[in-house]
Amino acid sequence: MSAGPRIVVAGAGAVGCFIGGLLAAAGKRVTLLARPRIQAEIRTHGLTLTDFGGMAAYLSPDDVTLTGDPACLRHADILLVTVRSRDTAAMAAQIAQHAAPGTPVVSLQDGVDNRALLADALPGVDLRAGLVPFDIMPLGQGGYHRASGGDLLIERGPIDLIDPLSVPGLTTVARGDIEALQWGKFLSDQLSALNALSGLPLRRQLCDRDWRRLMADQWAEAHAVLRAGGIEAKLTTPLPPRLMPMGLRMPTPLFTRLAARMLEIDPQAHRPMAQDLAARRPTEIDALQGEVQRMGQALGRATPVTDMVLRVMGWAELAGEGLPHLPVTALRAEIAAGQR
Repeated sequence: MSAGPRIVVAGAGAVGCFIGGLLAAAGKRVTLLARPRIQAEIRTHGLTLTDFGGMAAYLSPDDVTLTGDPACLRHADILLVTVRSRDTAAMAAQIAQHAAPGTPVVSLQDGVDNRALLADALPGVDLRAGLVPFDIMPLGQGGYHRASGGDLLIERGPIDLIDPLSVPGLTTVARGDIEALQWGKFLSDQLSALNALSGLPLRRQLCDRDWRRLMADQWAEAHAVLRAGGIEAKLTTPLPPRLMPMGLRMPTPLFTRLAARMLEIDPQAHRPMAQDLAARRPTEIDALQGEVQRMGQALGRATPVTDMVLRVMGWAELAGEGLPHLPVTALRAEIAAGQR
């Protein structure tokens, strides 16, 4: 009896290890193409997967197929790309060199340009955009914790990828509107930098109205740029993106009642950009605020909140001191300074 398609997670970091680990725990044939540090952790400690709802799974080192050799791509029946945006072009070249023709490729990456980068290097491939709505916190020693909820979303295509990518703890859904949903995720991810600069757990930050007002300003500015560029954005919730700033600006008691689903997150969770700063790694700021700034400049639209976030995040990355824990008043002052 067939063991099902062979799945290679290309660039297994936090998201790739969590998704690949859940697939492997369910008996899927999975290979994690990972950096030496991640390989060493898992070979020493195994892979421990948890989430805010109480899910827990453990795979011993013998249960996980790991490699740093891109030649493993030639054995894939399905490729899941989970590298950072800045590494997409390099991974696309490796896939073009090693993967068998016709292998479906799914981009499970933040940002909105990765599918196009992959398509340029992989003409004729069954290439799907994907959306990972939940945040994964790396805990060290092979541990990864899902801090928020949501289904894995992938673009519809010529063959079914839902069954092989749906297992206990991971529901995968095919969508025909994936591009609009990606732009919605792009808007949501604009708030990641503000979470990093605050140094606060996201849930605590969302319960602070002053921070939410700044988040609302960031969201409204980015959404206005998208609309001016003729780009449709859609959220996975019934709320249209244009109404999100109004919701964020509500008084806290009303917000916490109406946004209960938004607050279904681990109390200690930080957004990925905060995790990067804390670990003194480069962030994805250029693929997020950087893209809004470039689009705004091309459209002749001012983006003062975005400009401030880019400046301050740049200073924080250069300082290399971890989370800066800045008060919201300091960021408001920096916006004003940038407009003088």
